[in-house]
Amino acid sequence: MGIKDLLRFMKPYIKPIHIKKYAGKRVGIDAYSWLHKGAYSCSMELSLNSNSEKKLRYLDYFMHRINLLRHYNITPVVVFDGGSIPCKATTESERHRRREANRDLAMEKLKEGNAKAASELFQRAINVTPAMAYRLIQILRAENIEFVVAPYEADAQLAYLSSLEVEKGGIVAVITEDSDLIAYGCQATVFKMDRHGNGEELVLDNVFGSETCTPSFRNFDKELFIGMCVLAGCDFLPSVSGIGIAKAYSMVSKFLNLDRVLSVLKFEKGSQVPEDYSKSFGEAVAVFQHARIYDAGTKKLKHIKPLPEKLLQSLGGELDFLGLEIPPSVATAIAEGRLDPVSMEAFNCFPTSGEHQSSIVKRTSSRLHKPEISMESKEEAGFMVFASHKAIEKESIDMLKQDLVSTETKFFKEGAALQKLLLPSEIHETIQVPDDNPLKIPDNNPFKKRKLDEMQLNQMKSNTEEVLVLSDDEESDVLRITPDITPPKVRKRCGNSLDQRESITREVSVVTGLENSDLYIAMESQESVNSKPKRISGGKERNKAAKRKTSDCKSFVNKSTSILNFFSRV
Repeated sequence: MGIKDLLRFMKPYIKPIHIKKYAGKRVGIDAYSWLHKGAYSCSMELSLNSNSEKKLRYLDYFMHRINLLRHYNITPVVVFDGGSIPCKATTESERHRRREANRDLAMEKLKEGNAKAASELFQRAINVTPAMAYRLIQILRAENIEFVVAPYEADAQLAYLSSLEVEKGGIVAVITEDSDLIAYGCQATVFKMDRHGNGEELVLDNVFGSETCTPSFRNFDKELFIGMCVLAGCDFLPSVSGIGIAKAYSMVSKFLNLDRVLSVLKFEKGSQVPEDYSKSFGEAVAVFQHARIYDAGTKKLKHIKPLPEKLLQSLGGELDFLGLEIPPSVATAIAEGRLDPVSMEAFNCFPTSGEHQSSIVKRTSSRLHKPEISMESKEEAGFMVFASHKAIEKESIDMLKQDLVSTETKFFKEGAALQKLLLPSEIHETIQVPDDNPLKIPDNNPFKKRKLDEMQLNQMKSNTEEVLVLSDDEESDVLRITPDITPPKVRKRCGNSLDQRESITREVSVVTGLENSDLYIAMESQESVNSKPKRISGGKERNKAAKRKTSDCKSFVNKSTSILNFFSRV
């Protein structure tokens, strides 16, 4: 993937950074690079199409890094690969062949019982599909994260976004594992970002402006740099035997002219250079500069940079190698994640239903056209116009209603599952709908969990009551015992019996300090938190006895730590 050995060759220009450097800014994400890395942990389950939840670990991997970026106040812009560009067909075919071969070997090792060897081979057989990307897109939608599906190469789309101003939807850097982003001209590229946010950054201005680093690119322009990358071998054109990145740099820096480099290469390598190499070389350089991308402003395809007239004449108007032209409506559907960019079929809006919305329309249409329904029709401007008839209309409406009811029932589970994702966790209990294949958002955001823990701690503090409350108010003396937080010695002596705790509470009375006042007993228990105080009327003799009990209670609190001694005295 990418330019062979380019990152090693550019090592003097690559510096270690932490992603928090881009706090408050928009950063592009090469989605398939993270999907590939995340799929390593579940490669066997993906290859065997297992129903295990482990199969979706790549989503956990991806969302953990998205949450990390958001924690540092970075706005992620996720870009997915689209269809295969025509000039990359040979590379894609070779990769597919290798994946299939590794998968076959992995199956053989698995049958032999060698799970470790099979796992390593399954990792080499990983193929990120549009279906996997669509699962992630559903989560990104639910999390309100910006994304776009490129018509062809995500690298080209990211390079285009890097060239835009932030106010127009541009980005300031790209996180990827693909060195092609350097050749595409991305201003800042971050490689090998780990789960903690540490990575390696290459800034293109430092490459062309440095006076001390070796190799030096001070005399290079962007076209010469791209020519060097293509000469070393890329996804669009393999290198000539014996030409690596170091040799390519040496030739370009010596002649500083790509046509001259091709002439010398043909002279030195002779028959090893294919006949159409010069033509393929020019097309590969043009892809890095003028590939087709999706423009969200105009909602149609355009080139990264406008094609110059000289290049148009040399190509003779043949531009399909930059990506086939796609109608604006189709390009928009692909960009918004509603259309599979490979098969050009609509993604299923309800993943658990197993059917497209278009099939629902077809079933409804077939019901309306049953043989027993007689109707007169005529063709007018390419459409069928049906004669109005009351009986036909009534039957048609009834059928439509039945179909709508069945459709509503069928998709109720999907709507409930989606509502469950959007509503708070306290409301989830009211919706209990079994689902065979629910949309699961990875709950691996440590920053969100930390916030929830703090909220629960505050709630526990607010609900905590005093164990014993003694009031010396002139009108009332209150002694309150909360059963849930009874002191250890009381729990030890009284045990866990609810009846015992209630009997203890009844013996502790609240006595007023005035002779002809009323007596209130406030009792709180697990069963009746909201119960009202009981009102007990009494006379002088009763008040005197109550006063003695209150004084004994106060002396008991000061002298003894065992509340049962107090009850025995009373």
